[in-house]
Amino acid sequence: MTAYGSGLRLTELVNLKVKDIDGQRMTIFVRNSKGKKDRYTILPKKLLVELQHYYRLFKPKEWLFHG
Repeated sequence: MTAYGSGLRLTELVNLKVKDIDGQRMTIFVRNSKGKKDRYTILPKKLLVELQHYYRLFKPKEWLFHG
């Protein structure tokens, strides 16, 4: 859902950190995207709700998705 909803590549998805999610600005900060450039992408409201639920359930420390 995160990859599809925000247009992330798989490598970008697995490198997301908790601090990259900005619920106030509704953006996701993507580090080292294609061409080794950083960028911002959208954070749909439904995805934010799902990520908040995921965070409460799994309590990730640094990396958003473990493993």
